[in-house]
Amino acid sequence: MSAQDVVGVIESNPGAIRVLRATADLGLPDWWIGAGFVRNRVWDAISGLPVAPARDVDVAYFDPDRLDPREDVRAEARAKVALPEVPWEIRNQARMHLRNGDEPYTSTLDAISRWPETATCVAVTLRGNSVRLVSCHGLTDLVGMVVRPTPAMDNAAGRAKVRYRVETKGWLHRWAGLRLEI
Repeated sequence: MSAQDVVGVIESNPGAIRVLRATADLGLPDWWIGAGFVRNRVWDAISGLPVAPARDVDVAYFDPDRLDPREDVRAEARAKVALPEVPWEIRNQARMHLRNGDEPYTSTLDAISRWPETATCVAVTLRGNSVRLVSCHGLTDLVGMVVRPTPAMDNAAGRAKVRYRVETKGWLHRWAGLRLEI
C-alpha cells in the first residue's frame, strides 16, 4: 500500500471527508488529523473490516499565540455544532509539550512525530479539495501492521505505554494480523 493508497482509503470514506471539511472550516492554523483516524481506517482496509466508529478524532494544530486550553474547548464546541456525532479531541500542540514533558514543539508535525507508535504518527489534512498525507516515520509500519514505539518512546517507560495502549484499546482483538515490535 502506497501513500496514494492511504489517501484513497481516506478519500473513499464520506464520513472522513465530512470530518476533514468540518475541521478545515474551523480555521485552525497548521492543523492535521492523525492517530486512529488514519491508522484504524488503513488497518481496517488491509484486514477487510468495516470502518469502526471512532473513539475520538485527534485534531492537532499549532498556534503559539493561543496557548489557553479554553481555546481548544471553544474549537471543540464549534466542531460539535458542525458534526455533533463526532468525538472531537482538538489540541494546540504549541502547549502539549508541557503535558508530555518534552522540549517545546516547533510545529504540529514535530508534535505528531512524538506520538507513541510509528503507525500512529500518520496524519491527514485538507488543502482546498485535496487530502494531504504526512507520515512522520514513514508508512512501512502502518501498512505492514507493525506496532513499534517511536524514537521518542523507545525506552522502558515508552514501551510500557505502547503495550498498555495495545491492550486497553483492543488492537490485537480487532486486527489479528498486527505484529508487535515493542
